Amino acid sequence: MTQAWQDWLAGRRPFILAPGVYDGLTAKIAGSIGFDALYMTGFGTAASLGMPDVGLATLTEMAANVARVVEASGLPVIADADTGYGNPLNVQRTVRAYQRAGAVALHLEDQAFPKKCGFFEGKRLIPAAEHVQKIKAACDARTSDDFVIIARTDALAVTGWNDVADRVNAYREAGADLIFVDGIKTRADLDGYVERIVRPGLPALYNGALVPASEAEALGFRVQILPGAALQAAFQAIRSALQTVKDTGQQPAVASDAAITPGAARPASSAGLGSITDVLGLPAVYDLERRYAVTS
Repeated sequence: MTQAWQDWLAGRRPFILAPGVYDGLTAKIAGSIGFDALYMTGFGTAASLGMPDVGLATLTEMAANVARVVEASGLPVIADADTGYGNPLNVQRTVRAYQRAGAVALHLEDQAFPKKCGFFEGKRLIPAAEHVQKIKAACDARTSDDFVIIARTDALAVTGWNDVADRVNAYREAGADLIFVDGIKTRADLDGYVERIVRPGLPALYNGALVPASEAEALGFRVQILPGAALQAAFQAIRSALQTVKDTGQQPAVASDAAITPGAARPASSAGLGSITDVLGLPAVYDLERRYAVTS
């Protein structure tokens, strides 16, 4: 756990930025750069399984990815727990599974199953009273008060701000540590979030990149997550590279290649692997092999 996260929990730090990661490699990269916390994105986790974020990923798959991201990054991980994968009893099992996997926080949304990404069309809600019970169950299941329960509502796109306000106040009263209004698509949506939820005093999380972290903090948010920070960049870069292979029959050069031979394509066995293997920990593996080698 980073000092920044400990300070945030203790109220000594007002704000945390958590970029989104979705597998061991993106978690390793984020860990090597150094962040105060990370966000395990459900959209990205589903994408890594080759599926859209429409409720197809299971608790088992999601919790396993939490464990991979935590181990690979060494950082506090806020994790998407979708709807909790069932009723309040399922929610309790989800909380225990995520805690065992090493997450420091999770969010639970008030969508009907099968859920959808907060920015997709066709979302449906469960009654607020039902989600209140899920939040109570989640709080009862955690083994430490330092494990943060985040109540997410998707009501903005379905029923509007009045229902959003009613729901998040009920979820906070049920024990949620943070409130998360998803589906903030425009600056007007963000301004509404601030005016109706944040300024009245509810501790809130912002999901999106309409404003930088410094402004999100100034607006009063406690946490900002950027779920697409790694996924969108990776998707564009990978698709471009593979299209180049398809079009030219050659592996495209990467930045590190140009320093060796400008413009040259390199064999897959050597192209840019130095920095990748450093991040993945290969030098430490060599050190351990030497330490534990059998000598005659």
